Amino acid sequence: MDKPVTPRVAAPGPRRRDRHGRGMRGPIAPPQVPLAASRAEAFADLVQDSVERLERRWPQLADIDFLVLEVPRLDGPGQAWNDEAVPLGGTISARDGRPARVVVYRRPVEIRTKGRDERAALVHEVVVEQVAELLGLTPETVDPRYGEDQG
Repeated sequence: MDKPVTPRVAAPGPRRRDRHGRGMRGPIAPPQVPLAASRAEAFADLVQDSVERLERRWPQLADIDFLVLEVPRLDGPGQAWNDEAVPLGGTISARDGRPARVVVYRRPVEIRTKGRDERAALVHEVVVEQVAELLGLTPETVDPRYGEDQG
């Protein structure tokens, strides 16, 4: 009859090497490389790029807060979703000393896009539409290239 094998007790202190003697694993990529950015950070960068593009033409956008939320919220308790499409973005008017806000919803945008370029184009479209709503303009006025195929 074989005796059961008991595991060796690890030496006290931090582990210095893995079992193959090559050292502990580190990050796949250094933090400054885009690979290291989370999906949420990469999405926020797309929104920021879009805003910077528009700020060249519309300096008043510096007074608007741009936010990224995961998903749209229901307005109050007890409310149910209806059959309308899930919004990709929204606006909150300035009030009580708070600046106007443009919100882009990350998950609904990600679900509707396949790659980074397609996602960047949709994010820009959403930002343009929401800025146009806040400024009381048409999206084509905010960005003359709005609606053009950017692929």
